[in-house]
Amino acid sequence: MDKITIVIIALAFVAVMNAVSFALMGHDKKSAREGKRRVSEKRLFLAAACFGGLGGVLGMKVFRHKTQHWYFRVFFPALLVLQIALLAAGAYFLFR
Repeated sequence: MDKITIVIIALAFVAVMNAVSFALMGHDKKSAREGKRRVSEKRLFLAAACFGGLGGVLGMKVFRHKTQHWYFRVFFPALLVLQIALLAAGAYFLFR
């Protein structure tokens, strides 16, 4: 597999996981408003941890959801920073 294919697959995975994380935040907020079954915090963190950190952070901002929980305010941005560092390190080692 050539380097460009690896990059395209990685970027597609990251894009999908961020979309999933963002959508889960929106769905959970809507469910909370309507009194329906919620998305578990564990599932929200799992989606963010699987390279969906940006989607989770944006979901918190756009939907104003989970902003009162310190662990979301701290760990979602921390996951995002870690994911950026991991992607940058991966790109560095792939293209050096």
